[in-house]
Amino acid sequence: MRIYFILIFSVLITPFEGYGQSSRRTLSLENAIDIALANSPRAKMSEFNFMSQYWTYRSHKAELLPSINLNGDIGNYNRSIVEVRDPETGEINYVSNNTLSNNLSLSIDQEIALTGGSISLNTSLARLDQFEYSDKTYNSNPISISYSQPLRSFNNLKWQKKTVPLQYEIAKKRYLETMGDITMMTTNYFFSVLHTQTTLQNCIDNYADTKQMYEVAKMRFDIGTVSKSELLQLELSLLNSDITISDSRIDLKVAEFNLKFFLGVPNSDDFELVPPITTPKINLKYDFVLERALVNSSHEVAQKLKGLNADINVAKAKANRGIQVELNANIGFSQTDDNLRSVYQNMKDREVIGLRLSMPIYDWGMSKGRVKMAQSELGLIETEIEQAEIQFRQDIMIKVLEFNNQTKQCEVAEKAKEIAMERYEITKLRFQNGVVTVTDLNIAQSEM
Repeated sequence: MRIYFILIFSVLITPFEGYGQSSRRTLSLENAIDIALANSPRAKMSEFNFMSQYWTYRSHKAELLPSINLNGDIGNYNRSIVEVRDPETGEINYVSNNTLSNNLSLSIDQEIALTGGSISLNTSLARLDQFEYSDKTYNSNPISISYSQPLRSFNNLKWQKKTVPLQYEIAKKRYLETMGDITMMTTNYFFSVLHTQTTLQNCIDNYADTKQMYEVAKMRFDIGTVSKSELLQLELSLLNSDITISDSRIDLKVAEFNLKFFLGVPNSDDFELVPPITTPKINLKYDFVLERALVNSSHEVAQKLKGLNADINVAKAKANRGIQVELNANIGFSQTDDNLRSVYQNMKDREVIGLRLSMPIYDWGMSKGRVKMAQSELGLIETEIEQAEIQFRQDIMIKVLEFNNQTKQCEVAEKAKEIAMERYEITKLRFQNGVVTVTDLNIAQSEM
């Protein structure tokens, strides 16, 4: 509201005679589109959104590759009273503890998308200093291989290999679609300014014509060929034209502000818009447009991803039902000694392997219900995808018909403008000669 009143105030204090006399830079439709694509806030937001999706895709690709990780606990000092059980008698005693522990491990980790498991190659070294006994102990695991394999659980990485590339493909296509939307919106704002400019100029011309006709009507009133009612009618038209000029100037300021705001340029910049000279004669074919739309738009990929997400929900519901089993294994070598060199000699085998399982005895049909719910949602989404495909093709057909009709509409509008202007000029001459009434003049002016 504050901006609106500022615009009104700036219009009111602008001299009427000075309109169009200030030096301004020219701006064509093509220039406006280039500025919007490079500088508009919407273009920048679209770019940031695309880059976010790009790095999500890159992170997923990196997740499929081996990773090297270094972990450690350094300088863990512990001075406290701890609980100790005698291994022979089972008696529990509390003894003083004064230790410093350090450990470091290096691992190469790899997720296995095919099975959902993970494998890791590790090496580690730990040192424990017991200050109460002036003793230090090393513990090494020079090499060990760990493997973890869920046997029935949901394989999230396997499904991500299908969904993440589709999400990235959608992001690329939607970025291009946004650039197209920016082009269309720029065109709308550009022609909105042209429209208000034309309206203002028409209002100024109409005011000048009406004032001229009013002077003619006053002379005709003096000789009795125009009635008082007709003279007042023309005077009212003159006043209305003056009001329309003020309203049109405000509309022009608002339209210019909207265009500059969308382009991301300072409001202080002043442009003189250059309207397109010709109308391109282009006739689109439905089959060609549909083919390009299916290839270039995000619609087809988005529908595929939507169906895939429904399949994921069904697979997850089925995998989480019933017994869950996970295999864990660790094979390698280890040694402990109070000498660092000795912990890497005479290594001892280290094998750890086992199964971990969980099984609900009775869940009151909750797991079965989740599966049925996911399957029902899958059926619903499949139906929605079919309807969306039909709607997409119909929208393409309607847009092609509307687009092909534009050239004819422009030709008819051009012809109508010429006829209306010619009729108005004829009506003005006839009014000056006393042949037509003020009402006829106003009608011709309104149509023009």
